[in-house]
Amino acid sequence: MPSRRTLTMLLVFAIFLVPLITRVALYAAGDAPRSWSRADWSSAGTLPAAREFQPARLVVFSGTTGAWKGIFSVHSWIVYKRAGETRWTRYDVVGWGTPVRLNGWPADARWYGNAPVAIVDVSGAEAEAVIPKVETAVRDYAYAQAGDYRVWPGPNSNSFTAAVLRAVPELKVALPANAVGRDFRDGFYAGRTDSGTGVELSVYGLAGVKAGWIEGFEVNLLGLVAGFDLRYPAVKLPGFGRIGMAPPVQTGLAG
Repeated sequence: MPSRRTLTMLLVFAIFLVPLITRVALYAAGDAPRSWSRADWSSAGTLPAAREFQPARLVVFSGTTGAWKGIFSVHSWIVYKRAGETRWTRYDVVGWGTPVRLNGWPADARWYGNAPVAIVDVSGAEAEAVIPKVETAVRDYAYAQAGDYRVWPGPNSNSFTAAVLRAVPELKVALPANAVGRDFRDGFYAGRTDSGTGVELSVYGLAGVKAGWIEGFEVNLLGLVAGFDLRYPAVKLPGFGRIGMAPPVQTGLAG
């Protein structure tokens, strides 16, 4: 009979490594851009021109990243406008120069050629109410100096977006499971999940476990996440994010 240690290793291999090996094979066989210069960074047409949309609006996007990072992770960013403003404001974090970038790309640009997916999209008075919190969180982001960025385990682009979302608990939302870096914190953390609907234990975002109504159940190993969601039935696998029912875009604030 195999030992308990052997069974545990086989289980870890099956849950964490087999999906990654599959993702590597799909990447190698695909034609996704292999370099920054070959990718399409133009608007995907997801948002109207700001002057054509009068109410306030806040949108959080994610998009599959490119080159080898696309095997593991998505990139996320924040877009907003106040009522009557004629330009969108976009914030990203990137890995060169000063990390926090303002309007580096069109608000709804493709990321490495991949169309963005909205996670949050709130408008009107609800957006107007939370935009000041978003601006404060961006201004107070702890890793905004040149040299602060780390692709793994963070702080990276997803660490930034997650930090902003934690500052707006009314949204009751969390980044996708394959937003590597979203769980980064500088040390040991025990407390509520990002959505505020569950509990979490984490060490530097490298290892952890969480359970919540929004997050479902997740195990984090070296920044890779596996788990399941019962609210919108799906499994979560490293590299793939979730496989199953997609959660709806969050379009309002929790009461």
